[in-house]
Amino acid sequence: MNKVVNNAYEAIRGISDNATIMFGGFGLCGIPENCLKALAETDIKGLICISNNAGVDDFGLGVLLRKHQMRKMIASYVGENKEFERQLLSGELEVELIPQGTLAERIRAGGAGIPAFYVPAGFGTEVQQNKEVREFHGKMHLLETGMTADFAIVKAKTGDTHGNLIFNKTANNFNAAMATAGKITIAEVEELVPFGKLDPNHIHVPGIYIQRIFQGKDYEKRIEFRTTSS
Repeated sequence: MNKVVNNAYEAIRGISDNATIMFGGFGLCGIPENCLKALAETDIKGLICISNNAGVDDFGLGVLLRKHQMRKMIASYVGENKEFERQLLSGELEVELIPQGTLAERIRAGGAGIPAFYVPAGFGTEVQQNKEVREFHGKMHLLETGMTADFAIVKAKTGDTHGNLIFNKTANNFNAAMATAGKITIAEVEELVPFGKLDPNHIHVPGIYIQRIFQGKDYEKRIEFRTTSS
């Protein structure tokens, strides 16, 4: 039951070219910084990355973009990443933009084993494309499919050696849902404790979903967009 690995480099073993990976986080909040840095030090390429957005130019998923390690980005918005915007407009990067609520629900559904569901968001827009459409209670809905990935990489505040995770407030964001939707889920945590130390009532993700866990280090926790007043 001990799922502990020594560091991010051991945690990402087995990730190869063209893998599909979910990355937890919202902007720069709750992102798996250590694993992203480790991936950026490899020559892995052709990745299909699923995340709310692509970080900023030199941090978060931006480090993979900068090295052209991504083939496709599936996200809900471009955010503050100018390189993401440039690669999108130039056609260097395939991008699938999904309404944020739909993205979250597709991931949650995939983790729950739900193959598809109907949602009203996107009807009558480019999001509709060739999707099946049905009317419910006088409103048109699109058929969306559940989403899974080869790997899910998440970041938590605290975890134990069996993989049980606790997130810090809004750093939960996409992390909890993604943890359930990866064929292999990797968790990096700020604090790793022995099994039995966590209050079961406070656990957000049970360890059954986690295959590898390690204690990260040197977290920067940057602010994506700083607003100040004089």
